[in-house]
Amino acid sequence: MLISTKGRYALRVMIDLAENQKDSYVPLKETAQRQEISEKYLEGILKTLVQHNMLTGVRGKGGGYRLTKAPENYTVGEILRLTEGSLAPVACLEPQAKSCPRMAQCRTLEMWKGLDQMITQYLDGITIADLMSRDVPGFDYVI
Repeated sequence: MLISTKGRYALRVMIDLAENQKDSYVPLKETAQRQEISEKYLEGILKTLVQHNMLTGVRGKGGGYRLTKAPENYTVGEILRLTEGSLAPVACLEPQAKSCPRMAQCRTLEMWKGLDQMITQYLDGITIADLMSRDVPGFDYVI
């Protein structure tokens, strides 16, 4: 699994909007400047987030974007699945995957299923609010 710039930028934008929206919409230009992301590229990411009701947008003077719910109600997993399509570690676990002819005798399938479950549980356990506070669950290990 490799998270693309689209997924990484979507998370950065969601954090930025959560930190900067206050009682108004945040202009695209301001977010793009703060995050050092091209406005054109950012428009595509925001369009996806608006289409799936993660954000609301208003055009014109005083326009911009804002979250549709509180930061603690967005998980990293849902944002990444939306922007990446899937977080499956192997193709046979993709949501629309065709049945693999080797599935019945596959000695690694259960391992991949376990990894997929761990990825899902981990990323669904982290919210935008968690990322805002920088106290992300799972980063408290001491070696």
